[in-house]
Amino acid sequence: MYRRILLALAGSLLVGWGATTLFLPEHALLLGIVSFLVILWTNEGLPMGVVSLLPLILFPSFEVLEFNVVALNYAKPVIFLFLGGFLVAIAIKETGLHKVIAHRLLQFFPCCARGMIYSLAITAALLSSILSNTTITLMLLPIALYLTENKRLKVRFLIATAYGASIGGVLTPIGTPPNLILMGYMEDIGMVAPTFLEWISLTFPVALLMLLIVPFVLSIGVQNEEVESQPELAPVLTRPQRRLTWILYGLVLLLVVNSPIEPIYSGLGLNEKMLLLGFGLLMFAPGIGFLEWQDIKKIPLEIIFLFGAGFSIANAFMQSGIADNIVGYLLGMEGLPYFALLFTVALFVSFSTEVTSNTALISIMLPIFHAFAQQVEIDEQVVLMVATIAASYAFMLPIATPPNAIVMSSGVIRIREMARIGFVINLIGIVVLSSIAYVYW
Repeated sequence: MYRRILLALAGSLLVGWGATTLFLPEHALLLGIVSFLVILWTNEGLPMGVVSLLPLILFPSFEVLEFNVVALNYAKPVIFLFLGGFLVAIAIKETGLHKVIAHRLLQFFPCCARGMIYSLAITAALLSSILSNTTITLMLLPIALYLTENKRLKVRFLIATAYGASIGGVLTPIGTPPNLILMGYMEDIGMVAPTFLEWISLTFPVALLMLLIVPFVLSIGVQNEEVESQPELAPVLTRPQRRLTWILYGLVLLLVVNSPIEPIYSGLGLNEKMLLLGFGLLMFAPGIGFLEWQDIKKIPLEIIFLFGAGFSIANAFMQSGIADNIVGYLLGMEGLPYFALLFTVALFVSFSTEVTSNTALISIMLPIFHAFAQQVEIDEQVVLMVATIAASYAFMLPIATPPNAIVMSSGVIRIREMARIGFVINLIGIVVLSSIAYVYW
């Protein structure tokens, strides 16, 4: 652990020193601090939650931001959207409803290699749109391993599970941390963030195309392999599971009715963060809910702190003016066609995320790409959405996303194999994302 901390310190000093040739001293200092955080997140020299709280000490100590300014980033309204969503997710886990959903979804597909790859990817994607993709991958891991004893098929089943979780995470604002970072950033700069329904309408074509293409690609070469096992029959819903199902239907209906469809319908005007937090707290209501107060300990505080750190980094980049400096180096791309610009943004973010935290990376990139979009006079929201979704579409290395790391821990997949397959899927994701953004957004 000491070596990892020393490595992070050495890396940050090297980045800071190198940055002095291109940036002002205060900007080089900021890059050095952020590099220190990113390396610690990456090499796990300290627990993720501890690293995520370091901006509260480092930014004020080096006069990057005042303590009160940094602390506000750890209590942004969008964090309470996540908090409410996670309370609902814990209730789903406590009642076992997630297992019922998973088994029933698996039974929609034929019991052949290609059918199982599609079923695992789509199940992981749908569940990861409302639950943590880490949780979903852990839940589906034993199912993916159980379906066959064939080593080649096991590899594809595990990869389909991880990739499906990453693909589905972009479908809703609460599906993955970069989405929430974007929502918070848009509020900071005065942009109108998409509503829950608007977000889904934008991202659905991307997720749909990826879920059609990626499992097909993963099944190439193994589609004729035999699957020995059948998925278990899904159990009948218990009374608590039925009650929670109706509550979830109510939440979805309320979110849909609340979303405006201009100029036809202006919506209910309710705050979505308040709605989701309210439903989360409903999980504790006697006779209605499913949680006890001690269940609050199951909320991953390290993820909430990670959001705060991400918002703090983005805030520091905005306040320091470094984003404008970096944009100056990017302006050489302004002559590119619009599609080429979107493709370049997606390409850069997707492959950069392979070696660092996607939350930290998108926190750094959002202010830069926002300033760049303003300079070249292209749609700012489209550029920010492309960058954010691309941050979740990193499929090559275990360190890129938690789902990748989880399936790698099974010991069935080799890094070289994941990198080879993931490289192709990265390119597919970049093309699909930039194409949908260009044509539809």
